[in-house]
Amino acid sequence: MKKKGAAKTVALWGMLIALGLVFGYIEHLVPLPIGIYGIKLGLSNLVTLVALYTLGAHAAIYINLIRIFLSSLLFGNAVSLAYSLAGGLTAVIIMIIAKKIWKFGTVGVSVLGGLTHNLAQLAVAVFMVNNLKIAFYLPVLIAAGAVTGFIIGTCAIPIIKNRQKS
Repeated sequence: MKKKGAAKTVALWGMLIALGLVFGYIEHLVPLPIGIYGIKLGLSNLVTLVALYTLGAHAAIYINLIRIFLSSLLFGNAVSLAYSLAGGLTAVIIMIIAKKIWKFGTVGVSVLGGLTHNLAQLAVAVFMVNNLKIAFYLPVLIAAGAVTGFIIGTCAIPIIKNRQKS
């Protein structure tokens, strides 16, 4: 019985990592038609959220890291890796804290993840460009993180409920 559970977990990890890669690639190819550079829906965050709620904090961190490294290897470069690591790691850590300590619901956890992801990536941009004027983009990123986090969190609820049943 234990082997069956382990095999199921490994299969779920693989599926979530693959989905995260596909979602990231789709977002790379098809930008949102809102006319604001760099704003994405954050479909890969859906994978992190599902992993957090169905497999736990450690799995969410590892799945996120593996997805980030594979995505950068396949579709990106060292610069995209820096942005993705900063955004992805800080977001998943805040999401874990929001869920476990602050007892936020799924949508709240997702919104905080979206906000944190955008703020961390902005910090990396300020550091890399060495120009604080980039911070003028902060209000746009806060709004985008909140809206996309709400959408992803809302979409995650039925998936998480379905996964928790099985």
